[in-house]
Amino acid sequence: MCKMSFKRETPLANAAFWAARKGNLALLQLLLNSGRVDVDCRDSLGTTVLMVASHYGHIECVRELVLQGADINLQRESGTTALFFAAQQGHNDVVRFLFEFGASTEFTTKDGGTALLAACQYGHTRVVETLLKHGANIHDQLCDGASALFLAAQGGYLDVIRLLLSSGAKVNQPRQDGTAPLWIASQMGHSEVVRVMLLRGADRDATRNDGTTALLKAANKGYNDVIEELLKFSPTLGLLKNGTSALHAAVLGGNVKAVALLLEAGADPSLKNKANELPAELTQNERILRLLRAKEKQRKS
Repeated sequence: MCKMSFKRETPLANAAFWAARKGNLALLQLLLNSGRVDVDCRDSLGTTVLMVASHYGHIECVRELVLQGADINLQRESGTTALFFAAQQGHNDVVRFLFEFGASTEFTTKDGGTALLAACQYGHTRVVETLLKHGANIHDQLCDGASALFLAAQGGYLDVIRLLLSSGAKVNQPRQDGTAPLWIASQMGHSEVVRVMLLRGADRDATRNDGTTALLKAANKGYNDVIEELLKFSPTLGLLKNGTSALHAAVLGGNVKAVALLLEAGADPSLKNKANELPAELTQNERILRLLRAKEKQRKS
């Protein structure tokens, strides 16, 4: 992208930015009608008055700026547009209005962000619906590979996730580091999201580049509701590619119930990790040790 150069801010332009931020329509009209403020004036970062009004959701100011000829699709230095800001903040009325006047969903930020990705990241279901209806690409990804579904899973936004899945989002699309939506939902403890994704075909044993699975992460964090959801789909309980098991992770995490759930599901307390350690050698917690010994005794008998 060529380097943009922006005009120096003037007191009147600053006043226009202030009016857009506060939603002061009368002042904004006065400034624009004076002929001394360019409707597309920018600050040092390339922000336009329309972007500011869109960010704060002041629909009347947005309408005034657009009808006075503001360029809807100008990009800030970072690549953001008025549509991006409105979507990010969940202002569906502004998003709909911008589309009426030719807003495009195609523009991306320097990190690959789009209006759709921003709306998903902040859980704005109605905005996501509007964006998809107006041609937003459900397969948009940030530069690191994070998809719309990944960002919604990270935030635990169940309604957005259901909408994306019903619109054709790929449930197993990983980020560049191998992190799939199911993995991130498990790490964040979003058990309802985990359930929905498993029912929609998420790979329960998908490993990140570091060899960890959703179950190992949930076990380590002690998210028992997530563990219970994953166990319904019979995930791997043995050693993973990274040389450890979910049981080792649960023992290290110190969560008694997580250890009990895994043992009940058939996790083997006699498995050694790549450092040649048994799960029992990773803790001094008496309750966990009793559970491990009881299971070992049960296995031998």
